[in-house]
Amino acid sequence: MHMCESFADQEFQGLRMEVELVVPKRFSISDLGKKDPFVYYGVKRNFTIKRIFCFDLTPLNKYLGPVSSLIQALSFSFFSFFYLLFKRTDTIYGRDRFDLILIGIFRPFVFEVHKIHKFLDICLAKRAKKIIAITGGIRDELVKAGVDKEKIFVAPDAANIKMLDIQCSTPEARKKTNLPIDKKIILYAGHLYKWKGVETLALASKFLSENEFIVIVGGIKWYLSDFKKFVNKNNLKNVLVLGHQDYLKIPYFLKSADCLVLTGTKNSEVSQYQTSPMKMFEYMAARKPIVASDLPSFREVLNEGNAILVEPDSPEAMAKGIKTALENKELSVRISEQAYQDVQNYTWDNRAVSILEFINK
Repeated sequence: MHMCESFADQEFQGLRMEVELVVPKRFSISDLGKKDPFVYYGVKRNFTIKRIFCFDLTPLNKYLGPVSSLIQALSFSFFSFFYLLFKRTDTIYGRDRFDLILIGIFRPFVFEVHKIHKFLDICLAKRAKKIIAITGGIRDELVKAGVDKEKIFVAPDAANIKMLDIQCSTPEARKKTNLPIDKKIILYAGHLYKWKGVETLALASKFLSENEFIVIVGGIKWYLSDFKKFVNKNNLKNVLVLGHQDYLKIPYFLKSADCLVLTGTKNSEVSQYQTSPMKMFEYMAARKPIVASDLPSFREVLNEGNAILVEPDSPEAMAKGIKTALENKELSVRISEQAYQDVQNYTWDNRAVSILEFINK
């Protein structure tokens, strides 16, 4: 949504960009699906959204598992193919491999790669007119597989800095989020996929005091359920798992924290080399100290000057990094301010401009 808004705000050769976001028309299985996406994400109505029919078996996920998602993705690819085949466009820009399988045979396209499925993504990358890779690790992997380096542009994710840098004190933010006033709050905001390594943060609670309180915000239903079972199984007392929260409420959660945590794992290629988490840039914009797993993907943006980097997959090292952030006020202020300065380069508008310049070379 933010990228479509920023694309639509740009001009090329004196003409304003006309942007349409093509998405599958899916069952509304939660209150989130009933909300206006422009309002939910806080973006301007300067582009249109086209919903295409697909066989959405989401309500049967419990019984069909990954098969339901595969059927939804392939059917959307099929029906969007006929829609896009005859639609007049200057550029088809996609970031989902299945969506591009068919249309990519007949129309030139730009492929934004977020992680590499060895065979399919490399085939699509070789056919693509231009490639946007969210990390240098993805670019290097594609080049190693024989993709022309000259048609690859590295563009990390970004943040809406104005939305995140709210004028609200930490006590005020805690009142809005119903978080305890008298605790040191360590906060993670994001998905709970296994390759995110959030279990390391949860286990770090064993090395923290009762006054140091870990808050986990985010996670879709089935991953959230598994994560709560993990917390209960390990008898982790000072860990609060809140689940999904409204998008525009996230700045208040970030502002509530004494430090923000970004986890990853050495056990996943995606985590090590192929992720550019939006939360990383959101953390930087929140002006709070960041404690992050020391991985190559994160180091493309973070360093010792703007974050506290700790050994991945080590709860004890994570706890030590958190204690440093909480106890060394001078260090925390310095890295928070440096992160805020650094994130000024990572806005959605900057990202859109650089991508459009590369596409139109």
